[in-house]
Amino acid sequence: MIATIQPSGIQGTIQAPTSKSSMQRACAAALLTKGVTIIKNPGNSNDDRAALGVIRGLGAYVEQLPDGSLKITSNGVNPDAGEVNCGESGLGIRMFTPLVALSNKAITINGEGSLLTRPMDFFDTVLPQLGVEIVSNKGKLPLQVKGPLKPTAIEVDGSLSSQFLTGLLFAYAASGASDVALTVKDLKSKPYIDLTLQVMKHFGWDVENRNYEEFYFAEAVVRQSSAQPVSYTVEGDWSGAAFLLVAGAIAGNITVKGLDVSSTQADKAILQALMSCEAKLSVQAEQIEIGPASLKAFHFNATECPDLFPPLVALASYCEGKTVIEGASRLTHKESNRALTLQQEFGKMGIQIDLQDDLMIIHGGTGVKGTATHSHHDHRIAMACAVAGLKATGATTIEEAQAINKSYPDFYKHIQQLGAAVQITESLQHN
Repeated sequence: MIATIQPSGIQGTIQAPTSKSSMQRACAAALLTKGVTIIKNPGNSNDDRAALGVIRGLGAYVEQLPDGSLKITSNGVNPDAGEVNCGESGLGIRMFTPLVALSNKAITINGEGSLLTRPMDFFDTVLPQLGVEIVSNKGKLPLQVKGPLKPTAIEVDGSLSSQFLTGLLFAYAASGASDVALTVKDLKSKPYIDLTLQVMKHFGWDVENRNYEEFYFAEAVVRQSSAQPVSYTVEGDWSGAAFLLVAGAIAGNITVKGLDVSSTQADKAILQALMSCEAKLSVQAEQIEIGPASLKAFHFNATECPDLFPPLVALASYCEGKTVIEGASRLTHKESNRALTLQQEFGKMGIQIDLQDDLMIIHGGTGVKGTATHSHHDHRIAMACAVAGLKATGATTIEEAQAINKSYPDFYKHIQQLGAAVQITESLQHN
């Protein structure tokens, strides 16, 4: 699929997409909770659908209610399939693998697309320490896992991704960990662990966070089936909404609704960047108003929120001067190597990006030119190019534009509703 973005102004009000970070964690918690869970405001991205597929394969029954909510009935992890597939979801594979390992059945865990090339050595090292048999494909998918996982005091490396820890926290809680501590060194993306702990607490598991270095399970929580369903409402997504907010800062006055300003989501930090570059910004309890101004280069540390790099690069392209973003080393193992991909695609649009160790330096204010770009099958690259194209000189085309379906399938429709001139055509060949 090819998306063509013509230079255009935007205005109006839009509802933020739902958070796949929140949605997938809710799916995991619903699987582990014996009884009924109602998930309100559920997401419909590819990653969300993959999560629902995994919990079905692990024994949960999922039905959609007339109001759009999901009713999930579960008796814990009871696989009725020999294989589960996490699609292209990095969170999915890293979170659900320890949950699959709660079963004493041998299960194959697979994925698709870029997930097949992403490193999973973590599990080869950690799961055997927990009594789990695992066979990987030289540190990559597919994984064959056989439990049951036995919660033990171990130390894990948190430097590659916090998502591995999220899976272990859920698994330890569900397996009845008592008087056990998980020690973590060099934990990255701490706000995502805050979100995990928040969801766990909502479902009745309380974990003591000792300065992100140790997570202590005081006593086992035995999940009894309850007559009262657990109800969980999926948050609005700061990761997807970051692109809408940047679009407003570049191309017109818009209002974004459905975002919780007290959220633990890491990508809420987009507000800091928008304030730093002096965009016209009004943050209110029910909505955020954003509009263009004379944008100035800014300095931002994205180590804890690496998913913000693509929208930040689009923003920095329109900011006068050199913007410096820290945390570029976190971008290697995403859907693409995002540092190089951003440098390449924005280079085509006339924006120079320098990579120096952990820094990304964007030379902004030099003019963005419309041109042919490629998503590299990465949802955030596709959205960044589209947003940058809103005030470019000439049309911007994005090949493999359907990559957005991974996290924000309504993205093109939403910016069209705000007035962006977007044309979608099917490509004759797929790269």
